[in-house]
Amino acid sequence: MKMDEYELELLEYIDNATELERIDNFDDELADARIAARNFLNKSKNINIRIPEYDMLLLKRKSSELNIPYQTILSSLIHQYVTEKIKPSL
Repeated sequence: MKMDEYELELLEYIDNATELERIDNFDDELADARIAARNFLNKSKNINIRIPEYDMLLLKRKSSELNIPYQTILSSLIHQYVTEKIKPSL
C-alpha cells in the first residue's frame, strides 16, 4: 500500500521518537479507532461486469471444487491485484 507524504512523515516521526506519551483518553480513542477500521474494512461495493460465458462456467466449476462462492474468489483476486500481490500477465 502506497503512503502519502503526510503518512510517511508520521512514520518517520514515530521511528525517530525516543519517548512517546499516552493520551489521557487512550482507551476511548483506541476503541473508536478499532470501530472505524472495522467499519471501513467491512464496507463493500456492488459492481456489474461482463465476463465471457466460458470463463464464468470455469470460474463456477473451480468455486464448486473449492467449495467457495465464485464472488468470493473474484473479490479475493481483485484484492490481491490492488495490493500488488499478483500482477496481470499481458
